[in-house]
Amino acid sequence: MKIFAQFARFIVGVLFIFSGLIKLNDPVGTQIKLEEYFEVFATDLPALHDLFVALIPYALYLSVFLCTAEVVLGVALLVRYKPKATSWLLLAIILFFTFLTFYSAYFNKVTDCGCFGDAIKLKPWTSFGKDVFLLVLIIFIIYRRRDFRSLPTGMVVAVATVLSLGIAFYAIRHLPILDLLPYRVGANIPQQMQPSEPIRYQYVFEKDGKTQKYEQYPSDTTLVFKEMVVLNEDAKPKITDYRAWNDEGDFTQESFQGKKLILIIKNLKDLNTAAFPAIRKLVDELKTQGVEPLIFTSVSSTQIEQLRREQQLNIPYYYADATVLKTISRSNPGLWLLQEGSVRGKWHYNDTPTAEEVLTLLQR
Repeated sequence: MKIFAQFARFIVGVLFIFSGLIKLNDPVGTQIKLEEYFEVFATDLPALHDLFVALIPYALYLSVFLCTAEVVLGVALLVRYKPKATSWLLLAIILFFTFLTFYSAYFNKVTDCGCFGDAIKLKPWTSFGKDVFLLVLIIFIIYRRRDFRSLPTGMVVAVATVLSLGIAFYAIRHLPILDLLPYRVGANIPQQMQPSEPIRYQYVFEKDGKTQKYEQYPSDTTLVFKEMVVLNEDAKPKITDYRAWNDEGDFTQESFQGKKLILIIKNLKDLNTAAFPAIRKLVDELKTQGVEPLIFTSVSSTQIEQLRREQQLNIPYYYADATVLKTISRSNPGLWLLQEGSVRGKWHYNDTPTAEEVLTLLQR
Protein backbone atom coordinates (compact mmCIF):
# COMPACT_ATOMS: atom_id res chain seq x y z
CA MET A 1 0.00 0.00 0.00
CA LYS A 2 2.87 2.33 0.78
CA ILE A 3 4.34 1.81 -2.69
CA PHE A 4 0.95 2.46 -4.34
CA ALA A 5 0.58 5.63 -2.25
CA GLN A 6 3.92 6.89 -3.60
CA PHE A 7 2.84 5.95 -7.11
CA ALA A 8 -0.46 7.86 -6.67
CA ARG A 9 1.44 10.89 -5.34
CA PHE A 10 3.72 10.87 -8.38
CA ILE A 11 0.91 10.45 -10.94
CA VAL A 12 -1.29 13.18 -9.41
CA GLY A 13 1.63 15.58 -9.02
CA VAL A 14 2.87 15.16 -12.59
CA LEU A 15 -0.61 15.42 -14.14
CA PHE A 16 -1.45 18.55 -12.16
CA ILE A 17 1.84 20.21 -13.13
CA PHE A 18 1.41 19.28 -16.80
CA SER A 19 -2.21 20.45 -16.91
CA GLY A 20 -1.41 23.70 -15.12
CA LEU A 21 1.61 24.55 -17.28
CA ILE A 22 -0.27 23.89 -20.52
CA LYS A 23 -3.03 26.25 -19.38
CA LEU A 24 -0.62 28.87 -17.98
CA ASN A 25 0.87 28.99 -21.46
CA ASP A 26 -2.51 30.39 -22.59
CA PRO A 27 -4.46 31.76 -19.60
CA VAL A 28 -6.71 33.77 -21.93
CA GLY A 29 -7.86 30.47 -23.44
CA THR A 30 -8.84 29.22 -19.98
CA GLN A 31 -10.53 32.56 -19.36
CA ILE A 32 -12.67 32.02 -22.45
CA LYS A 33 -13.68 28.55 -21.20
CA LEU A 34 -14.62 29.91 -17.78
CA GLU A 35 -16.70 32.65 -19.40
CA GLU A 36 -18.52 29.96 -21.39
CA TYR A 37 -19.27 28.06 -18.18
CA PHE A 38 -20.50 31.20 -16.42
CA GLU A 39 -22.79 32.03 -19.36
CA VAL A 40 -24.18 28.48 -19.38
CA PHE A 41 -24.74 28.48 -15.61
CA ALA A 42 -26.38 31.92 -15.80
CA THR A 43 -28.89 30.49 -18.28
CA ASP A 44 -29.37 27.08 -16.67
CA LEU A 45 -29.63 28.39 -13.09
CA PRO A 46 -31.87 31.47 -13.27
CA ALA A 47 -31.83 31.93 -9.50
CA LEU A 48 -28.05 32.51 -9.67
CA HIS A 49 -28.07 34.37 -12.97
CA ASP A 50 -26.77 37.65 -11.56
CA LEU A 51 -23.99 35.92 -9.64
CA PHE A 52 -22.56 34.14 -12.68
CA VAL A 53 -22.88 37.22 -14.86
CA ALA A 54 -21.00 39.18 -12.20
CA LEU A 55 -18.20 36.58 -12.29
CA ILE A 56 -17.54 36.96 -16.03
CA PRO A 57 -15.30 40.08 -15.71
CA TYR A 58 -13.12 38.19 -13.20
CA ALA A 59 -12.65 35.10 -15.39
CA LEU A 60 -9.05 35.97 -16.27
CA TYR A 61 -8.06 36.37 -12.61
CA LEU A 62 -9.75 33.07 -11.78
CA SER A 63 -7.99 31.45 -14.74
CA VAL A 64 -4.56 32.51 -13.49
CA PHE A 65 -5.42 31.46 -9.93
CA LEU A 66 -6.64 27.98 -10.92
CA CYS A 67 -3.79 27.27 -13.35
CA THR A 68 -1.17 28.47 -10.88
CA ALA A 69 -2.80 26.43 -8.11
CA GLU A 70 -2.58 23.29 -10.26
CA VAL A 71 1.16 23.72 -10.79
CA VAL A 72 1.95 24.77 -7.22
CA LEU A 73 -0.09 21.98 -5.62
CA GLY A 74 1.43 19.44 -8.01
CA VAL A 75 4.93 20.60 -7.07
CA ALA A 76 4.04 20.67 -3.36
CA LEU A 77 2.78 17.09 -3.58
CA LEU A 78 5.93 15.86 -5.33
CA VAL A 79 8.32 17.57 -2.89
CA ARG A 80 6.16 16.58 0.10
CA TYR A 81 5.49 20.10 1.31
CA LYS A 82 2.79 20.01 4.03
CA PRO A 83 1.15 16.81 2.68
CA LYS A 84 -2.01 17.18 4.76
CA ALA A 85 -2.87 20.70 3.61
CA THR A 86 -1.72 19.98 0.06
CA SER A 87 -3.85 16.84 -0.32
CA TRP A 88 -6.98 18.55 1.00
CA LEU A 89 -6.48 21.49 -1.36
CA LEU A 90 -6.02 19.03 -4.22
CA LEU A 91 -9.29 17.39 -3.26
CA ALA A 92 -11.07 20.75 -3.35
CA ILE A 93 -9.75 21.66 -6.79
CA ILE A 94 -10.41 18.22 -8.32
CA LEU A 95 -14.00 18.28 -7.00
CA PHE A 96 -14.45 21.62 -8.76
CA PHE A 97 -13.02 20.27 -12.03
CA THR A 98 -15.01 17.03 -11.75
CA PHE A 99 -18.23 19.00 -11.40
CA LEU A 100 -17.41 21.06 -14.50
CA THR A 101 -16.53 18.05 -16.64
CA PHE A 102 -19.62 16.13 -15.47
CA TYR A 103 -21.82 19.10 -16.31
CA SER A 104 -20.19 19.35 -19.75
CA ALA A 105 -20.64 15.66 -20.47
CA TYR A 106 -24.10 15.08 -19.03
CA PHE A 107 -25.75 18.25 -20.33
CA ASN A 108 -23.60 18.53 -23.49
CA LYS A 109 -22.55 22.08 -22.58
CA VAL A 110 -19.07 23.58 -23.17
CA THR A 111 -18.08 20.31 -24.84
CA ASP A 112 -14.36 21.15 -24.79
CA CYS A 113 -13.50 21.74 -21.15
CA GLY A 114 -9.91 22.80 -21.93
CA CYS A 115 -8.48 20.41 -19.31
CA PHE A 116 -5.15 20.32 -21.13
CA GLY A 117 -5.56 23.60 -23.00
CA ASP A 118 -5.20 23.21 -26.76
CA ALA A 119 -2.47 20.58 -26.45
CA ILE A 120 -4.75 17.58 -25.93
CA LYS A 121 -8.41 17.63 -26.87
CA LEU A 122 -10.55 15.32 -24.74
CA LYS A 123 -14.17 14.39 -25.26
CA PRO A 124 -16.49 15.39 -22.38
CA TRP A 125 -16.92 11.91 -20.90
CA THR A 126 -13.19 11.23 -21.28
CA SER A 127 -12.45 14.44 -19.36
CA PHE A 128 -14.89 13.41 -16.66
CA GLY A 129 -13.33 9.94 -16.45
CA LYS A 130 -9.87 11.50 -16.11
CA ASP A 131 -11.08 13.67 -13.22
CA VAL A 132 -12.77 10.73 -11.49
CA PHE A 133 -9.49 8.79 -11.78
CA LEU A 134 -7.60 11.69 -10.19
CA LEU A 135 -10.30 12.08 -7.54
CA VAL A 136 -9.89 8.42 -6.49
CA LEU A 137 -6.10 8.80 -6.31
CA ILE A 138 -6.35 11.99 -4.25
CA ILE A 139 -8.78 10.41 -1.80
CA PHE A 140 -6.33 7.52 -1.44
CA ILE A 141 -3.49 10.01 -0.87
CA ILE A 142 -5.50 11.70 1.88
CA TYR A 143 -6.16 8.32 3.47
CA ARG A 144 -2.45 7.42 3.34
CA ARG A 145 -1.06 10.92 3.94
CA ARG A 146 0.87 9.72 7.00
CA ASP A 147 3.12 7.81 4.59
CA PHE A 148 4.46 11.14 3.32
CA ARG A 149 6.78 12.77 5.83
CA SER A 150 6.69 16.55 5.45
CA LEU A 151 9.93 18.07 4.14
CA PRO A 152 11.19 21.69 4.47
CA THR A 153 10.67 22.42 0.77
CA GLY A 154 8.81 25.72 1.07
CA MET A 155 11.40 27.51 -1.08
CA VAL A 156 10.75 25.10 -3.95
CA VAL A 157 7.01 25.77 -3.73
CA ALA A 158 7.64 29.53 -3.57
CA VAL A 159 9.81 29.41 -6.70
CA ALA A 160 7.14 27.34 -8.49
CA THR A 161 4.56 29.99 -7.56
CA VAL A 162 6.67 32.88 -8.86
CA LEU A 163 7.56 31.08 -12.09
CA SER A 164 3.92 30.10 -12.71
CA LEU A 165 2.71 33.66 -12.24
CA GLY A 166 5.54 34.89 -14.48
CA ILE A 167 4.51 32.55 -17.30
CA ALA A 168 0.89 33.67 -16.99
CA PHE A 169 1.83 37.36 -16.92
CA TYR A 170 4.02 36.98 -20.01
CA ALA A 171 1.31 35.13 -21.95
CA ILE A 172 -1.27 37.78 -21.08
CA ARG A 173 0.99 40.72 -21.93
CA HIS A 174 2.23 39.11 -25.15
CA LEU A 175 1.03 35.84 -26.67
CA PRO A 176 1.31 32.17 -25.62
CA ILE A 177 4.92 31.03 -25.52
CA LEU A 178 3.91 27.87 -27.37
CA ASP A 179 1.12 28.53 -29.87
CA LEU A 180 -0.97 25.35 -30.19
CA LEU A 181 -3.88 26.95 -32.02
CA PRO A 182 -4.76 26.10 -35.65
CA TYR A 183 -4.10 29.72 -36.69
CA ARG A 184 -0.47 29.67 -35.45
CA VAL A 185 2.54 30.96 -37.36
CA GLY A 186 3.52 28.51 -40.09
CA ALA A 187 0.03 27.08 -40.54
CA ASN A 188 -1.64 27.13 -43.95
CA ILE A 189 -5.28 28.02 -43.39
CA PRO A 190 -6.80 26.73 -46.69
CA GLN A 191 -5.07 23.37 -46.21
CA GLN A 192 -6.39 23.04 -42.66
CA MET A 193 -9.89 23.70 -43.95
CA GLN A 194 -9.67 20.50 -46.01
CA PRO A 195 -9.78 16.90 -44.68
CA SER A 196 -6.42 15.11 -44.76
CA GLU A 197 -8.15 12.16 -46.45
CA PRO A 198 -11.70 11.34 -47.56
CA ILE A 199 -14.00 11.14 -44.54
CA ARG A 200 -15.34 7.63 -43.94
CA TYR A 201 -18.62 7.05 -42.14
CA GLN A 202 -20.33 4.18 -40.41
CA TYR A 203 -24.12 4.10 -40.55
CA VAL A 204 -25.85 2.51 -37.58
CA PHE A 205 -29.34 1.06 -38.06
CA GLU A 206 -31.69 -1.12 -36.06
CA LYS A 207 -33.94 -3.92 -37.28
CA ASP A 208 -35.93 -6.43 -35.24
CA GLY A 209 -34.25 -5.20 -32.08
CA LYS A 210 -30.75 -5.80 -33.46
CA THR A 211 -28.13 -3.17 -34.26
CA GLN A 212 -26.61 -3.31 -37.74
CA LYS A 213 -23.67 -1.26 -39.01
CA TYR A 214 -22.77 -0.37 -42.59
CA GLU A 215 -19.99 1.59 -44.23
CA GLN A 216 -22.21 2.26 -47.23
CA TYR A 217 -25.69 3.70 -46.78
CA PRO A 218 -28.05 0.68 -47.19
CA SER A 219 -31.02 0.64 -49.53
CA ASP A 220 -33.14 -1.48 -47.18
CA THR A 221 -36.08 0.78 -46.23
CA THR A 222 -37.11 -1.46 -43.32
CA LEU A 223 -34.01 -0.43 -41.34
CA VAL A 224 -34.44 2.24 -38.68
CA PHE A 225 -31.63 4.81 -38.74
CA LYS A 226 -29.90 5.43 -35.37
CA GLU A 227 -26.73 7.44 -35.99
CA MET A 228 -23.85 8.20 -38.32
CA VAL A 229 -20.31 7.83 -36.92
CA VAL A 230 -17.08 9.23 -38.40
CA LEU A 231 -14.55 6.39 -38.63
CA ASN A 232 -11.45 8.52 -39.22
CA GLU A 233 -11.88 11.47 -36.85
CA ASP A 234 -8.23 12.52 -37.31
CA ALA A 235 -8.87 13.20 -40.99
CA LYS A 236 -11.50 15.87 -40.30
CA PRO A 237 -10.51 19.46 -41.13
CA LYS A 238 -8.68 21.24 -38.31
CA ILE A 239 -10.53 24.45 -39.20
CA THR A 240 -14.26 24.35 -39.97
CA ASP A 241 -15.58 27.78 -39.05
CA TYR A 242 -13.22 30.30 -40.67
CA ARG A 243 -15.14 32.73 -42.84
CA ALA A 244 -14.90 36.42 -43.71
CA TRP A 245 -17.65 38.49 -45.29
CA ASN A 246 -19.13 41.95 -45.69
CA ASP A 247 -22.41 43.34 -46.94
CA GLU A 248 -21.39 42.58 -50.52
CA GLY A 249 -20.75 38.89 -49.97
CA ASP A 250 -18.20 36.27 -48.96
CA PHE A 251 -14.54 37.25 -48.78
CA THR A 252 -13.07 34.01 -47.41
CA GLN A 253 -11.09 32.90 -50.48
CA GLU A 254 -9.97 36.44 -51.25
CA SER A 255 -8.43 36.66 -47.77
CA PHE A 256 -5.97 33.94 -48.82
CA GLN A 257 -4.73 35.80 -51.88
CA GLY A 258 -1.57 37.89 -51.79
CA LYS A 259 -0.14 39.51 -48.68
CA LYS A 260 -2.62 40.51 -46.00
CA LEU A 261 -2.02 42.24 -42.68
CA ILE A 262 -5.21 41.62 -40.74
CA LEU A 263 -6.11 43.75 -37.75
CA ILE A 264 -8.24 41.70 -35.36
CA ILE A 265 -10.82 43.70 -33.39
CA LYS A 266 -12.80 41.21 -31.32
CA ASN A 267 -14.97 43.64 -29.40
CA LEU A 268 -14.94 47.18 -28.07
CA LYS A 269 -15.35 46.26 -24.39
CA ASP A 270 -11.69 45.47 -23.69
CA LEU A 271 -10.14 47.03 -26.81
CA ASN A 272 -6.81 48.73 -26.08
CA THR A 273 -7.09 51.95 -28.08
CA ALA A 274 -3.64 53.12 -26.93
CA ALA A 275 -2.15 50.61 -29.36
CA PHE A 276 -3.63 52.23 -32.48
CA PRO A 277 -1.03 54.96 -33.18
CA ALA A 278 1.68 52.31 -33.67
CA ILE A 279 -0.70 50.09 -35.65
CA ARG A 280 -1.80 53.00 -37.84
CA LYS A 281 1.86 53.87 -38.59
CA LEU A 282 2.55 50.24 -39.52
CA VAL A 283 -0.51 50.05 -41.78
CA ASP A 284 0.34 53.27 -43.60
CA GLU A 285 3.90 52.13 -44.28
CA LEU A 286 2.90 48.68 -45.50
CA LYS A 287 0.28 50.04 -47.90
CA THR A 288 3.11 51.29 -50.13
CA GLN A 289 4.92 47.94 -49.98
CA GLY A 290 2.25 45.72 -51.53
CA VAL A 291 0.76 44.49 -48.27
CA GLU A 292 -3.01 44.87 -48.07
CA PRO A 293 -4.30 45.85 -44.61
CA LEU A 294 -7.74 44.63 -43.51
CA ILE A 295 -9.87 44.61 -40.39
CA PHE A 296 -11.61 41.45 -39.18
CA THR A 297 -14.23 42.13 -36.54
CA SER A 298 -17.40 40.82 -34.95
CA VAL A 299 -18.77 44.20 -33.84
CA SER A 300 -21.58 46.01 -35.63
CA SER A 301 -21.04 48.15 -38.72
CA THR A 302 -22.01 51.30 -36.79
CA GLN A 303 -19.42 50.61 -34.10
CA ILE A 304 -16.59 49.70 -36.47
CA GLU A 305 -17.29 52.72 -38.68
CA GLN A 306 -17.10 55.01 -35.66
CA LEU A 307 -13.87 53.36 -34.49
CA ARG A 308 -12.30 53.74 -37.94
CA ARG A 309 -13.08 57.45 -37.92
CA GLU A 310 -11.79 57.97 -34.40
CA GLN A 311 -8.56 56.07 -35.03
CA GLN A 312 -8.11 57.26 -38.64
CA LEU A 313 -8.00 53.73 -39.99
CA ASN A 314 -8.69 54.08 -43.69
CA ILE A 315 -8.78 50.34 -44.40
CA PRO A 316 -11.65 48.00 -45.34
CA TYR A 317 -13.30 45.79 -42.76
CA TYR A 318 -14.91 42.37 -42.88
CA TYR A 319 -16.94 40.39 -40.41
CA ALA A 320 -15.83 37.13 -38.84
CA ASP A 321 -17.26 34.85 -36.18
CA ALA A 322 -16.47 36.05 -32.65
CA THR A 323 -15.23 32.62 -31.57
CA VAL A 324 -12.92 32.40 -34.59
CA LEU A 325 -11.43 35.79 -33.76
CA LYS A 326 -10.81 34.69 -30.17
CA THR A 327 -9.00 31.64 -31.52
CA ILE A 328 -6.92 33.58 -34.04
CA SER A 329 -5.79 36.21 -31.56
CA ARG A 330 -5.64 36.30 -27.77
CA SER A 331 -4.99 40.05 -28.10
CA ASN A 332 -7.51 42.83 -28.71
CA PRO A 333 -6.48 44.39 -31.03
CA GLY A 334 -4.18 41.82 -32.55
CA LEU A 335 -2.25 41.54 -35.80
CA TRP A 336 -2.23 38.53 -38.12
CA LEU A 337 -0.06 38.32 -41.26
CA LEU A 338 -1.07 36.05 -44.14
CA GLN A 339 0.76 35.31 -47.37
CA GLU A 340 -1.16 33.16 -49.86
CA GLY A 341 -3.11 31.73 -46.93
CA SER A 342 -0.07 30.85 -44.80
CA VAL A 343 0.44 32.56 -41.45
CA ARG A 344 3.72 34.49 -41.50
CA GLY A 345 3.30 36.49 -38.32
CA LYS A 346 1.10 37.05 -35.30
CA TRP A 347 1.46 39.82 -32.73
CA HIS A 348 0.00 41.10 -29.50
CA TYR A 349 -0.67 44.84 -29.51
CA ASN A 350 2.19 45.20 -27.02
CA ASP A 351 4.54 43.78 -29.68
CA THR A 352 3.42 45.69 -32.78
CA PRO A 353 6.22 45.11 -35.32
CA THR A 354 7.89 47.60 -37.61
CA ALA A 355 7.24 47.56 -41.34
CA GLU A 356 10.78 46.23 -41.87
CA GLU A 357 10.09 43.24 -39.58
CA VAL A 358 6.90 42.40 -41.46
CA LEU A 359 8.56 42.67 -44.88
CA THR A 360 11.43 40.45 -43.72
CA LEU A 361 8.95 37.73 -42.72
CA LEU A 362 7.27 37.95 -46.13
CA GLN A 363 10.59 37.48 -47.94
CA ARG A 364 11.46 34.19 -46.24
